[in-house]
Amino acid sequence: MAKQMIKPGFNKRYPYWDRNLGAGCLFGLGLVAFVDEAVFHQLLHWHHFYDKSTTSIGLISDGLFHAFSWLATIGGLFMFADLLRRNALLLQRWWGGVLLGSGVFQLYDGTIQHKLMRLHQIRYVENVMIYDLIWNFAAIGMIMIGSMFLIRSKSNKLGRVATDES
Repeated sequence: MAKQMIKPGFNKRYPYWDRNLGAGCLFGLGLVAFVDEAVFHQLLHWHHFYDKSTTSIGLISDGLFHAFSWLATIGGLFMFADLLRRNALLLQRWWGGVLLGSGVFQLYDGTIQHKLMRLHQIRYVENVMIYDLIWNFAAIGMIMIGSMFLIRSKSNKLGRVATDES
């Protein structure tokens, strides 16, 4: 099968192609950060965003993290609403962005914040490795599924372009 070339006018036909991805990524990042903060910080009390100081500082860091997660979530939803208003929503691409944004943030949290910067551990137990593996494999799973959605949305778009120009 010959590889299809993207025509020069391609982005003019789909001006909101990147915005669908960006809106999904921002919403996904905010959503997974919110779930992390609400479940692991508040409900389970496993850790604070910053555990290298007093409990009071940990609670302040959680509040700032919570504000960040809500700003990202609301920003992503405003972008989503704008795409709906413009009749430019590509739902498969948006969901791919949601999963990609969620997975990338969770993998960043599990590797950079937990292990490299040591801001906190997912849970303070004897064998934290099982928690780290589940956390990071879930992140990789979200990235892979989101990437599959994005690849499928691109092949669907290329098919439409070929049909439009036939």
